[in-house]
Amino acid sequence: MATSAAVEKQVRTLDEATVRFCGDSGDGMQLAGTQFTNTSALVGNDIATFPDFPAEIRAPQGTLAGVSGFQVHFSSKDIYTPGDTVDALVAMNPAALATNLVDLRAGGILIVNSDAFESKGLDQAGYETNPLENDSLKNYRLYPVAMTKLTRAAVDGLELSQKEKDRCRNFFAMGLVFWLYDRPLEPTQRYIDDKFGKKPEIAQANTAALKAGYHYGETVEAINTQYHVPKAKLAPGKYTSIVGNTAVAYGLMAAARLSGKRLFLGAYPITPASSILEELARHKNFDVLTFQAEDEIAAMAATVGAAFAGAMAVTASSGPGIALKGEAMGLAVMTELPMVIVNVQRGGPSTGLPTKTEQADLYQAVFGRNGECPMPVLAASSPADCFDAAQEAWRIAVRYMTPVMLLTDGYIANGSEPWRIPKLSELKKIEIMHPGPSVNGDKFLPYKRDERLARPWALPGTAGLEHRIGGLEKQDITGNVSYDAANHQHMISLRATKVEKVVNDIPPQKLDGPPSGDLLVLSWGGTYGACATAVHNVQAKGKAVTHCHLRWLNPLPKDLGDILKRFKKVVIPELNLGQLRTIIRAKYLIDAVGLNKVQGKPFSVGEVVDKIEALLKGDAKDTEAKAEPIDKKAPAKAVLEKVAHGG
Repeated sequence: MATSAAVEKQVRTLDEATVRFCGDSGDGMQLAGTQFTNTSALVGNDIATFPDFPAEIRAPQGTLAGVSGFQVHFSSKDIYTPGDTVDALVAMNPAALATNLVDLRAGGILIVNSDAFESKGLDQAGYETNPLENDSLKNYRLYPVAMTKLTRAAVDGLELSQKEKDRCRNFFAMGLVFWLYDRPLEPTQRYIDDKFGKKPEIAQANTAALKAGYHYGETVEAINTQYHVPKAKLAPGKYTSIVGNTAVAYGLMAAARLSGKRLFLGAYPITPASSILEELARHKNFDVLTFQAEDEIAAMAATVGAAFAGAMAVTASSGPGIALKGEAMGLAVMTELPMVIVNVQRGGPSTGLPTKTEQADLYQAVFGRNGECPMPVLAASSPADCFDAAQEAWRIAVRYMTPVMLLTDGYIANGSEPWRIPKLSELKKIEIMHPGPSVNGDKFLPYKRDERLARPWALPGTAGLEHRIGGLEKQDITGNVSYDAANHQHMISLRATKVEKVVNDIPPQKLDGPPSGDLLVLSWGGTYGACATAVHNVQAKGKAVTHCHLRWLNPLPKDLGDILKRFKKVVIPELNLGQLRTIIRAKYLIDAVGLNKVQGKPFSVGEVVDKIEALLKGDAKDTEAKAEPIDKKAPAKAVLEKVAHGG
């Protein structure tokens, strides 16, 4: 867009940029980030996002615990992560500055709402003096903007309360950053009209604030450069920006249609899985039935009942909820009924870090039920990949008559990226065969198995297919309750063998790099982006490093053992203390090395690069990612001192 003739601005073209909006949990930073993301997707950039929510629902306003953030990485080339460092930081108050400044690169753009830097806010954030009035921010391009005053001026004359006027500040900040990175306003204006159409005063105020922020960028002399990031060269097709949990919901709905089944979701709200329930509840027109149960146990039991009744049965939760579902999951394994159990992993244990990401539920997924209770487990690698992973989980569930657990995590669930909307012809039909009515007095054998060891899925009410169901051990073939020791041994082994047979449906692993050599980076789940980018960076330096990413975690791919043996060293980056590493060591007797992080944040590319280079130099120790030291009494001061001394 053209700038004002009154103030001449230069325009710089960039390959990529990373922006973070941060402020109090009531400042609308998630909305600002989402609108910037959607607009960047519409102009054709590749994108990756990282929303960061406060752990407390209603943390005191202006405090460090109440800061909310949204990071957007947008590019003219393929990207896989939301960015290691931030090029432009928008901080709406002192607490937001204190908690986010450490991620802004030296020389980066720092836009702050100067009106919020008054004594109370400074004190809450741990500042002894106002950082806008000393040299502590000299390493950045600082632009103090009186956003509160400018927003109030923009909406002056509208019949709104002072509080309602001040809520428009996020749109002012949006408008300014939209100008800074040459983003059009029209998509956000359409959003305002759709969202606030029934409240014209609110819609008018938000539009006025948005335009005021944009025109401020055009005309203010202090900001003399505008940045342009060209379109990315994406594969041909129709794209939209999609969030991980939305992609899970869409994938489940697609799987239901592809298999001719009604979709039933039994769930209890829990962060960060709740939006799967919320999204599916919006689509009753696609024959989706959602049940918000009174607790996790009821949700899981209802899901088992829906599977018995012949529906595509799904439940979705996070680690604490999965723990409560454990006994009823055992019932699903015992009755050998198909269903999908989605675990959106978060920081634990107990309540832990409910809004932060982690990969620490792998043991729980593979081993975390009483008795010998095996279950296939797969993990999505990115927000868009959730669509395909959900379909794959259901396909395996019905082929092998077993519950399947799909792992995502908070980073994937809340993050977004471009998703090419598939054509219907590209989606594979999911075949399901139900036995017909018994004829000529033939006795129905509910545990008679096919070549995959899958038992028949009998629909209730079908003539002659009555059979025993429940959690007591079954006799093979007949399905009668059995206390026989030999039969129990047989059935335990049989159910384990059935899960192992899933390996026949897992395609050969793809390797990014040489088929053998000095180092293999083995990853799973949401670490894909950081690991892929890190490996590409090291390969660009001429180093022979290979990346292998796992989708299936139980069973592991049949060619994985051979792949591991072809490399001198194997490193496994995980957002836990080494759960996959333990499984790999036990199964393949490979002395894999770990890179482990449990800070509620995904890996940065730099962390993985550093580990790869250390291993190539001969350092083969397990390591944990380093966390920034925290001065609990004055965290803002500690950060500023670190910056001032070149940290």
